[in-house]
Amino acid sequence: MRHDPELRSLRRWPHRPIPARAGVGLKPEHYDAILETRPDIGWFEIHPENYMGAGGAPHHYLTRVRAQYPVSFHGVGLSIGGAADLDLIHLERLSGLMARYEPAVFSEHLAWSTHDGAYLNDLLPLPYTAETLDIVCRHVDQVQSFLGRRMLLENPSTYIAFAESEMEEPEFLGEIVRRTGCGLLLDVNNVFVSATNNGFDTAAYIDAFPVRHVGEIHLGGHADAQDDAGAPLLIDAHDREVEDAVWALYRRALVRTGPVPTLIEWDNDVPDWEVLFAEAKHADALLTERPAP
Repeated sequence: MRHDPELRSLRRWPHRPIPARAGVGLKPEHYDAILETRPDIGWFEIHPENYMGAGGAPHHYLTRVRAQYPVSFHGVGLSIGGAADLDLIHLERLSGLMARYEPAVFSEHLAWSTHDGAYLNDLLPLPYTAETLDIVCRHVDQVQSFLGRRMLLENPSTYIAFAESEMEEPEFLGEIVRRTGCGLLLDVNNVFVSATNNGFDTAAYIDAFPVRHVGEIHLGGHADAQDDAGAPLLIDAHDREVEDAVWALYRRALVRTGPVPTLIEWDNDVPDWEVLFAEAKHADALLTERPAP
């Protein structure tokens, strides 16, 4: 690495904003294909938790990809909705990675994943109450202050609805934005999954979403299952192509948002590069359409 002239000239990259194009998650299975073919793709996204070691192959490849493309960070470990204080060591590591790679966007989930000092390997839902709102807003303020930048907050995929919720999810997210100044990440597949599991209308959700604060959209695949009563249950699996119904909901969202950077999430059963690239090209085609209102 030390003698690579390309890397010597790119020790410090200028900030590169994410274009209103499709991107994909950067996976080790695709490192070589990306660097050898330099595909015409808008950007790449990583989970920063996978790069919190000091060196090794992940940083070797991310350095080269970052030299050619904009990148975004999509966190999974801050537990924004958890009742406990945020992990300051995690925040420090995240801040160091941001200084190293200068991502154009940082986002996290409206979820919790910690309890009594233990980390749970899941993104768990929240009741939409005034008490929860205070916790989330306090944590978002802390993250933005610590990192010195605006973050995006993603709507979750849910499998149950809390009886004690006092407001609908779009209203809850809008209130977080109003109180903290953060932005939003609209995960269209999560909307479809949650609507199927909890019995609400996807179109009404999109129409109520505070879209002027959306800085990024996510699309992904979901798995079909059944609950104990035999009713349809969708799992946000990120292990297959985007379904036609989700593409259709994406088109509806674009009518309201206009062109927005859009990520194809495929984290499990990762396919060959050309399969993932084809999904991104389909999203790019929809981004260039002029949708009818």
